[in-house]
Amino acid sequence: MSNLNTLKFYATPEHPCSYLEGELATTLFADPGADIDQNIYTQLTMLGFRRSGVHYYKPYCSHCSACIPVRVPVEQFTPNRSQRRTLAKCKDIKSKIRPAGFYAAHYSLYEKYINQQHTDGDMYPASQSQYHSFLVECPPSTLFVEFTLNQNLIAVAVVDELLNGLSAVYTFYDPEYKHLNLGTFAVLWQIEEVRRRELNYLFLGYWIDACRKMSYKKHFSPLEQLCESGWERIPTHASD
Repeated sequence: MSNLNTLKFYATPEHPCSYLEGELATTLFADPGADIDQNIYTQLTMLGFRRSGVHYYKPYCSHCSACIPVRVPVEQFTPNRSQRRTLAKCKDIKSKIRPAGFYAAHYSLYEKYINQQHTDGDMYPASQSQYHSFLVECPPSTLFVEFTLNQNLIAVAVVDELLNGLSAVYTFYDPEYKHLNLGTFAVLWQIEEVRRRELNYLFLGYWIDACRKMSYKKHFSPLEQLCESGWERIPTHASD
């Protein structure tokens, strides 16, 4: 069994940044052959790592520190007016937690989401092999949360269980229900699930101030960021 003290890390050569156009990035990966259990995963998350498929990584750029790991301390969280409106609009949505795996209905929804909502992203066009390596290949602590409305699958949130909370991995939804703010609703659901489990945090990954696609994270208040001195609360400028 690996532990954090013996775990090896590897840095990639510089490559085009996935978040900031025109920038170069370096990524630090944990040894892909290591046996990373839930305890080590939790420790890595506390150090700012994220997971994609079976890979645990963090930005390791020598010239840029724009990627800021953020988390929501759920006991202090109160939804703002806009988030309360989202909860009201979504009051009839039902949730169901399923074990991680390949579900045809999930992939159909993912394919529709990527091919309509993210044509400018590096996951376009969607493919089963990419979907499998991104979401289906995962640790035992991964959950797939289905959201249905009138028995129709409208969104899926992929969530990792940690010892001190949950990590929001990815959410995809039916673009026809975009008016329900399903991305925000999924985060609110996860915050409540952390609270229900009597845990502490929902980890939201990286917040990049200059990246429009990540701006939604600023509206979950309070928000904490990982600094050199540890996790500290930051002003989020959340609007109602």
